[in-house]
Amino acid sequence: MIRLAILAVIGWLAVLPASAAELGDDGLHKPAWLRETFKDLRDDLAEANAEGKRLMITIEQRGCIYCTRMHEEVFTDPAIEALIREQYFVVQINLFGDVEVTDFDGTVLPEKAMATRWGVLFTPTLIFLPEAVSPGQTTAEAAVAMMPGAFGKGTTEALLTWVREHGYESGEHFQAYLARRMAGQQ
Repeated sequence: MIRLAILAVIGWLAVLPASAAELGDDGLHKPAWLRETFKDLRDDLAEANAEGKRLMITIEQRGCIYCTRMHEEVFTDPAIEALIREQYFVVQINLFGDVEVTDFDGTVLPEKAMATRWGVLFTPTLIFLPEAVSPGQTTAEAAVAMMPGAFGKGTTEALLTWVREHGYESGEHFQAYLARRMAGQQ
């Protein structure tokens, strides 16, 4: 009987995501690739550039079922997780948080006010920044892509790749790029 119970527990553990992120004290997922910073986005961009990575901001909230889906089903995909680890410097913002954030134009606001300033309405929202932000621009103005909501593995991986490869500079809309990838014409 004990042997069956042990096998049942092992079987149950086998179906859990291999690298699902734990929840932090703020109720947000904390994957290993997430960066803890002072949330001065000017410094974060400089650090991302120094590492040869792209700055990505993820905006989430406690209890968000779509955030959980992304962390448990999408970000744990080995190809997507590797792409994030190798190519992105990720900073997390709490949609209702009070930690101060410094935007590229020098404005300092609590996370919740900054998210409102950027027009964020949904969680999760992923914001992708260029390697250089013009003086006076806000994050929302400088963003090369913004993905509001949870998407599947294919769309998420395509967006991460499109941003990494500067697809937004080619004139090809992301939706056309995605359709081409899905048709196997990469």
